[in-house]
Amino acid sequence: MKTIGLIGGMSWESSAEYYRLLNEQVKQKLGGLHSATCILYSVDFQQIEHFQARGQWDKASFVLAQAAQSLERAGADFIVICTNTMHKVVAVIEEAITIPILHIADATANQIKEAGLQKIALLGTMYTMEQEFYKSRVEGYGIDVIVPDYHSRMEVNRIIYEELCLGSIVPNSKSYYIQVINDLVQAGAQGIILGCTEIGLLIQQQDIDVPVFDTTAIHAQAAVSMAIQEET
Repeated sequence: MKTIGLIGGMSWESSAEYYRLLNEQVKQKLGGLHSATCILYSVDFQQIEHFQARGQWDKASFVLAQAAQSLERAGADFIVICTNTMHKVVAVIEEAITIPILHIADATANQIKEAGLQKIALLGTMYTMEQEFYKSRVEGYGIDVIVPDYHSRMEVNRIIYEELCLGSIVPNSKSYYIQVINDLVQAGAQGIILGCTEIGLLIQQQDIDVPVFDTTAIHAQAAVSMAIQEET
């Protein structure tokens, strides 16, 4: 089994979910007492969020590149960045190491393609929904990506940072997300990308009538397949 290097802490709520999913899936695939061989480098999210808010992506990328280098030195065979937003700086991190990074958008787009969907809605942080680093990656697979309107993007983002990243699950926020998703379905979305690793704490498939692509679960599944050298 290959060793998975996890860059976590963004937030630790979703990083804990990654750890649970990785071990559950290894056990499911290999049986017995098997668990995931992994190393976690958990950063201080307050520092990362500070850089995000000020547009200091170079400083944020430096922190994550150092984390990736530490994981490589510790014996990781590949890297999993446990957040969608910070894939914005994946190219900088890749330059700092010699081992591969398993990109969350690639893993997600592959599942969307397998489902035969052509138009997908994306929820996430403002950075993920508005900037091209994530949408264009998915669109490169021939998938049309739409996002909520500006007001909805603002509220979706607020709920992520002020509630979900702090482990707070608010029923009214769940209802709001479902309404936003229903509006996107009315606009033609055939499925929904939960493009922030915390959103899966709030929204599950049983809440939505169209296919839901939980990036945390998808990324973890792809990591396990890579770790046990299983074809994805």
